[in-house]
Amino acid sequence: MKRRLISWAAGVALLAATLLPVLFHAQPGSPQPSASAATPRAAAASPAPQRRREIREAIRLLEEAKHELEGVEGGFHGHRGRAIGRVNQALEECRRALAAGR
Repeated sequence: MKRRLISWAAGVALLAATLLPVLFHAQPGSPQPSASAATPRAAAASPAPQRRREIREAIRLLEEAKHELEGVEGGFHGHRGRAIGRVNQALEECRRALAAGR
């Protein structure tokens, strides 16, 4: 059970780390800023609401994984602590992404 939990948490952290760059690059067919944008602010429009929902869901899942890891007894030779640290890094990046999109 403990091994499964650690594997699950590592998978969530890895998923978040690989998903973030994909979420913030333009998708094929997405609207491009027009050349006639009056101000730089208009050209730097916030991400679509769907992307925000995806990031919020990733944050929720990461917080859940962190809670699960914190509830496990034993340090697993430091691996549990490192996994929690990586989850914290992923959470911080997701929060920065949300802040940048506002």
